[in-house]
Amino acid sequence: MSPLLRRALALLALVAVPAVAAATPAFAGPPWIAIEYPVNPFNPEHKDALLLVHVYHHAEIAYYPLTGTAEGLVDGQRRTEQLAFVSTSTPGVYALRFKQPADGKWVLVISIGKGKEMGEATAVVSLGRDGQVSAVKVPSRREGRYVVPVSVSASEIDALLREG
Repeated sequence: MSPLLRRALALLALVAVPAVAAATPAFAGPPWIAIEYPVNPFNPEHKDALLLVHVYHHAEIAYYPLTGTAEGLVDGQRRTEQLAFVSTSTPGVYALRFKQPADGKWVLVISIGKGKEMGEATAVVSLGRDGQVSAVKVPSRREGRYVVPVSVSASEIDALLREG
């Protein structure tokens, strides 16, 4: 290899490595989840949906696995029901059709995740006795200038169910 070519490759490496390193944070970091409530009653896709779930990676629409459970406290006993989400024609948006059982207090725990190394985000949706959404929280903490979602413990869900 000629000295000129070797020098050109070395210069390219000096420029390329920082550029790749600077670009990496755009692909790294946790997902985000947002709940839309009430849903648009004029959109036929939203018929019978309690709420819509929007899935993001930073500001971009994302397609991460979505899971959820309805956690209930009925006559002092814990109950868990799996939630099913339906894709809508809007990318990264899923409809949840859930009718709260007549008895007990219920909280929805809806999560998206990219694996342990990339993090997850969880929305905790409190339901009123009427089955309507009364509160939504995405537990998070601030790290410098970023907001990072944090996991939700079973004891936190238990505490919500035992409130009022």
